[in-house]
Amino acid sequence: MKKIVIDTKRLIVKTWFQLPLVVRAILTGFLVSTMGVITWTIIGTTLPMPWSFLLMIGILWAYLKYFSGSWGKESTRRTRAAMFRKTRLSRQVWFLSILSIALIVLIEQSGMVVTFRIMEFPADKFSSEYDFIAKVPKWVGWLVVIMISAVAGICEEIGFRGYMQAPLEKRYSPLLSIAIVSVVFVLVHLHQAWSGPILLQIFFISVLFGSVAYYSRSLVPGIIAHFIMDIFNFAFWWTDLGGQFDQKTISITGVDTHFIFWLLVLVLSMASFIIILSKFKLHDPRKIP
Repeated sequence: MKKIVIDTKRLIVKTWFQLPLVVRAILTGFLVSTMGVITWTIIGTTLPMPWSFLLMIGILWAYLKYFSGSWGKESTRRTRAAMFRKTRLSRQVWFLSILSIALIVLIEQSGMVVTFRIMEFPADKFSSEYDFIAKVPKWVGWLVVIMISAVAGICEEIGFRGYMQAPLEKRYSPLLSIAIVSVVFVLVHLHQAWSGPILLQIFFISVLFGSVAYYSRSLVPGIIAHFIMDIFNFAFWWTDLGGQFDQKTISITGVDTHFIFWLLVLVLSMASFIIILSKFKLHDPRKIP
């Protein structure tokens, strides 16, 4: 019986490594990301607040420890640390990372404003999956928003920009790796009722996250940016906790000061982000001959 089990394991491992790298990376990254999301879904729907919030904090801490290579089997720690892009950032890289975090949030939010000044904001679609937040006390709503944002930021960045993108970079160019991951990132969000009008934004934001992960050699900046970005999204676009978007489209108001301002913010933020990426290269040891 023991020999059969060992032979079965060997066959599974052999079959797994016969799959193309791109397939293995996509499956692994999707599994790593989904584990955290499903865990929160189960806990959030079975335990009341604040107990579900507190329990999930502990689970996310353990999740980080394991997938960063700090816990678990010694034989796989180095591999997991490499997938997590575990590295000590210099002071200069941290400074550039903080700037990139602010710019990603600014690009995403200004992009949403510009989009929904051009087309009508489908408020019903955006709030349909989170209307339960309006029925609970405000402090509970904020805890839910914070935890959803934390789960998305941590689990999606580790899964997509870490375990999916990192191995692809070793086989393909960074540009192709980021593009592949971004396409998959869009596909896994198609089931969301709100995704239709902003598919281009989802792809583009994924490209920004992937670029920061590659150039900073760390997932930490992307995790922080993703967390902050989703708090804005859930508190403003998906719910009314942080305010409500009620601007009319420019087809009704014309090109007004509000639209021009946010369009300039979007363009200048994107230009600044490109400059920051070029600065990252100056501190990248992979570029040193």
